Amino acid sequence: MEAIFLAYVLMLSIFLGFELISKVPATLHTPLMSGANAVSGITVVGAILSAGSGAHVMANILGAIAVALAMINVVGGYVVTNRMLSMFKKKEAPKGGK
Repeated sequence: MEAIFLAYVLMLSIFLGFELISKVPATLHTPLMSGANAVSGITVVGAILSAGSGAHVMANILGAIAVALAMINVVGGYVVTNRMLSMFKKKEAPKGGK
């Protein structure tokens, strides 16, 4: 019964996430990406706690995989955010020229 409830929550969150993200204008993408990186940081902490719990071998393995995937998500999010913000910086004029 609990697995059915968790599957229902997963399907609902996938649908809701898709609907929310598809309606975000491009100008709000960078601030939302920064917020998503903060949430991913919380996910990293939870994954570390799971990986180091020592409760079960499978929990440790899945926790280590979760740490790796969450860190990829955090680093990738910051790279994308940095690249998007660099598009808005003014380019410097060449020195010594006209």
